[in-house]
Amino acid sequence: MFELLAAAVHNRLWYAIPLIVAVSLVYGATRHELMGPILNNALRAAVWIVSFMSIIFGILYVISWAI
Repeated sequence: MFELLAAAVHNRLWYAIPLIVAVSLVYGATRHELMGPILNNALRAAVWIVSFMSIIFGILYVISWAI
């Protein structure tokens, strides 16, 4: 029972990947017109988004662990 629930929760995290890719590509496209700079900026934005999400996750994890 718990394995199925854990698998369902784990699979929800995969929805973040296309969302991060789409947001970073749109952000990169608003800054540049050529494909090279768009992809470069999109990669930097994706790293920034993942880093920010990881920091927030870590803070919330520590807070929930301390309570």
